[in-house]
Amino acid sequence: MSKSRKRFVAGARCPKCQALDSIVLYKDNGVETVECIECGYHEQQTDAKVADKAQGQVIGLFKPE
Repeated sequence: MSKSRKRFVAGARCPKCQALDSIVLYKDNGVETVECIECGYHEQQTDAKVADKAQGQVIGLFKPE
């Protein structure tokens, strides 16, 4: 398993518990992952899924290093 720094997403609200500023973003083996530090909710998606969900013009994707 590759390690990557976890970064908080300012102003993000957890879709499960609705906690504010509890979401961290990191890559797990090249897969973008979001996780709530309050309730443990997590979701993984590849860049293709991000682009498919986007509405309108995509300016860019956040890629933590």
